[in-house]
Amino acid sequence: MFFNRMESGPASISDAVHLEVITGLHGTMMPTILAAACQAMVGAITIYETGDMMTAGLTVAGVLVAIVRLVEIFAFRRRLAAPPRLGRAEAVRWERRYIAGTVVTALVLGVFAARSIVLGDALCCVMAVGIGFGFGAGVVARLALRPAAALLDLAAIAAPAAIVSFMQPDLRHVGLGLLILMYVVASFEMVRLSFNASISQITLKRQFEQLARSDPMTGVSNRSVLARDLPVMLSAGMVAVHTLDLDRFKEANDRFGHPAGDALLKQVAGRLKALAGPDDLVIRMGGDEFVLVQRAASDAEAMARRIVQSIGTPYEVDGQVIELGASVGVAVAPDDGRTAEALLSRSDKALYRAKQNRGGYVLASELRMADNATASRQAVEGVAA
Repeated sequence: MFFNRMESGPASISDAVHLEVITGLHGTMMPTILAAACQAMVGAITIYETGDMMTAGLTVAGVLVAIVRLVEIFAFRRRLAAPPRLGRAEAVRWERRYIAGTVVTALVLGVFAARSIVLGDALCCVMAVGIGFGFGAGVVARLALRPAAALLDLAAIAAPAAIVSFMQPDLRHVGLGLLILMYVVASFEMVRLSFNASISQITLKRQFEQLARSDPMTGVSNRSVLARDLPVMLSAGMVAVHTLDLDRFKEANDRFGHPAGDALLKQVAGRLKALAGPDDLVIRMGGDEFVLVQRAASDAEAMARRIVQSIGTPYEVDGQVIELGASVGVAVAPDDGRTAEALLSRSDKALYRAKQNRGGYVLASELRMADNATASRQAVEGVAA
């Protein structure tokens, strides 16, 4: 295949890799600023030497396009920093705007170079064509991960100058036109090679990151994900933290052996993932302790009830039927805490009470109400004394 994977279709690169590519496109403003500055300088010199008003119009157009592109980059960065997270469809729209800006810039620079060839001032021609070559080199470096866009840019910047060169009836201009075409062919080959290599590197990087975030036994997330993602989820709104321990797991592990215990943990993780919504987190904290972070916290008690029921359904491992139970502590933000540390602490306290009750679930809000009632009763008794 000419390209291993390209653009943003369904069978293309993953959403995470695609977003990283688009973020990289908007990662620097310097090429846009330099292209506009170089065109303004060369345009000013050409206008001074030739008085050509078409060059003046092209120079102004190049600067205006650069300003619009800079505003677009600033807007993308603000959007990236604000919730909710950028989705695939919205990311594609930002990408298309960026690519449209580069194509317009390339076309303006291509016509600018072509005009300098027509004017016949050798030094101005060299400078204008040099800006085009420089922009083309930047296209190869920045747009290698968007090969179709890179081809459009290279064609837009090269076609006007090449056409004008071939229209001149002398060997020097024909040679210049051929040189421009060879440059485009070589540039696109570099884009192809860079694209395939870069996509492989980014995908491999994402795979390593995913491995670092996963519990190797069960395949769910590990505790490092909780530390990173829970504060982000809290900033977006109401969440519920369900901390759970497995009841009778140690007895089953001792009786049936560690392989059976490992199989049980995998099945428990699978049941929790089946209960979790698409935006929820399932995390193995270690041993037989799990955490489910529920984004739709309005039905937190119903989720806790489903967890207890699902985990309590018998398991079959190597022909043996094994029964477990679950103790669940539930803390809901913001009532039970506004920080990750507070929520985890209160869900742990609720879990401890659930274990004292020999299973089931306990809401942190119930503990808080009981503590408040105890404090009020003690205050009344103190006044009476």
